[in-house]
Amino acid sequence: MGRDGNSRKRIAFVLIDGVGDVSLPRFGHRTTLQVAKTPNLDAIASAGVNGLMDPVEAGLACGSDTAHLSLLGYDPRVYYRGRGAFESMGAGLAMSPGDIAFKSNFATLDKKTGIVTSRRADRHFEEEGPILCRALDGLKLPSFPEYEVRVRYATEHRCGVVVKGPNLSGNISGTDPLKDNRLLLKAEALDDAMEAKHTAAVVNELSKEISRILVSHPINIKRAEEGKNIANVVLLRGCGIRIEVLSFEHKHGLRPCMVAPTKIIAGLGLSLGIDILEAPGATGDYRTLLTSKATAIANALSAPKQPCPRVFVPGEDEYKAGCPDGYDFGFLHIKAIDDAGHDKASIFKVKALEAVDKTIGQLAKLLWQEEAAGGFQYSLCVTGDHSTPVEYGDHSFEPVPFTLCRLKDYVGAIGGEDAVLAASLDSFPLPSVVAGEDLQEHIDVLNSRSEVNKAYSGDSVCLFDEIAAARGCLGRFPGSEMMGIIKKFIDIEL
Repeated sequence: MGRDGNSRKRIAFVLIDGVGDVSLPRFGHRTTLQVAKTPNLDAIASAGVNGLMDPVEAGLACGSDTAHLSLLGYDPRVYYRGRGAFESMGAGLAMSPGDIAFKSNFATLDKKTGIVTSRRADRHFEEEGPILCRALDGLKLPSFPEYEVRVRYATEHRCGVVVKGPNLSGNISGTDPLKDNRLLLKAEALDDAMEAKHTAAVVNELSKEISRILVSHPINIKRAEEGKNIANVVLLRGCGIRIEVLSFEHKHGLRPCMVAPTKIIAGLGLSLGIDILEAPGATGDYRTLLTSKATAIANALSAPKQPCPRVFVPGEDEYKAGCPDGYDFGFLHIKAIDDAGHDKASIFKVKALEAVDKTIGQLAKLLWQEEAAGGFQYSLCVTGDHSTPVEYGDHSFEPVPFTLCRLKDYVGAIGGEDAVLAASLDSFPLPSVVAGEDLQEHIDVLNSRSEVNKAYSGDSVCLFDEIAAARGCLGRFPGSEMMGIIKKFIDIEL
């Protein structure tokens, strides 16, 4: 397995953020996964072993950061130090011991009442966000001139904020009220230590200075004239410090890489020593190019035959050569499904799941071309980090489906080599949804779906969804066991 065993075995791990759902009456009491047409995901389930996974523990609605820590083998109760460091590092801000950081939103504040009328000034902030971040980067705090403030754009309405200086504590609350139409909060110490009280004072002045700069910025003046939400406050949340842990490679014996344009996930990966791959056009939102992500992972898992992949260097805004011998564990993170859940976009979530399925077909084709030519032996694993039901618009505690198979068995389940190689490698955008569009066509297909699908190998499961996965041989298990299951599976002789 990996560097410590059979180095010809490699695994492509696909995490569909927010994949799980609850049944919807308008879909005939089915989940979005049950309605979506996903032949490639179904083939993986049919070819391998399946189960239901609680990312951290049963009954816990977790965040993506804590879930990812758990899945990758790091107990969040021990290692979690706030999400701010992950977001900021992923955005490209280097962090040193003693720095604090925040996962932050550009938001709209009613200055007269102090109420945050919109926690997201605008999801589509790709042009204006970087400009506002440059205006804030390096700002000075009048009462605390000894502190350095760094700000970097992340994705959509988000940015990373890092504060550098003496005697800072990560044990403070943030300024985010967490829901629209609530008062902007003040940071407060969460313990009686002088460092925490001092840090809260620093952060409250930082919040005021950020608003002072943003209010008069030309971008906001223009947005006001156009009747758009102005971004006149940055909500500072998830105060955190950089975690110091044993690297993923040393912990698991696998050389890891990751494609994760979502900055909080990229920063978490960097904290664990995972290389972040370059994938042109991958954005971490609805505009992302999924094919670029699949190609980057496939190339990294095919090295050294493929050119050496390029990996991100935090703090330097550039990419460098990665591992010339390739990687054993390729982590492909897909965010748009989670966004669809948060936006309560049921039809879009179904169609986006179908786009993800198409991407998995592309990934399988690229890897099979390598394996069939006498290259590495691959396994495919697909799961999620939590459920984001469109009915709720937020994370929930429902478990997520988990499936794992050998690539050669997937090839048999999907219909043979010709079927795998028939997948087009052309890039495609995520689907658009027309107002009033329904899914009767999908529901008609679903009615016969279970009749034509049969388990190819592994357990008796032949569909990738929350209900079918419950019948899998893995049963229901916590995310902390996931890496052990994967390593045991790929260590079996192929």
